[in-house]
Amino acid sequence: MFAPRDPDEYLLGTERRVIRVRRHWSSLIWDILEAGALLAGAMMISYLLPDNAGIVQNILWYAALLVLLRLAYFVMEWWVERIVVTDKRFMISSGVFETKVAMMPITKVTDLTYERTVLGRMFGYGTLVVESAGQIQALNRIEFLPNPEQVYDAISELTFGDKKAQADRFSMIKAQRVARGKKMVP
Repeated sequence: MFAPRDPDEYLLGTERRVIRVRRHWSSLIWDILEAGALLAGAMMISYLLPDNAGIVQNILWYAALLVLLRLAYFVMEWWVERIVVTDKRFMISSGVFETKVAMMPITKVTDLTYERTVLGRMFGYGTLVVESAGQIQALNRIEFLPNPEQVYDAISELTFGDKKAQADRFSMIKAQRVARGKKMVP
């Protein structure tokens, strides 16, 4: 009841999921470093305070607890966010307490670019820039995307590839699911 919905629940019966990923774990590095620095600062200040400063010590440790809770929230937010690419659209579902789903049809994509910094190449992430017919969409810039080349290739194939070959491939996937006994939605 309180858990966020699985992104696959937003897919139509006629859609085929191509990619489903969450942002790369390195998107959390700044939050982790910030929390570590604040906790180290709290420990240092606590160590330097005199023994008779009990109220200040308590306030300091409650502040440290808030820093940890804030970090836990960022990790939960990262965990529930999903980037899903189907044969008809791509979307990002996010939100711990309030679910948000941003979606853009594949047919609206006019230009696709991916960028990788040196750190991105070392850790395996990049940025995908999606442009559509003169509009700025909610999915304009997707940062910390793992394996951006594969996502780029998949979206390029869906957007600019042979539609007949895609339909044949989708029919084959449908046949394989039926053969394995998986229920297909009409």
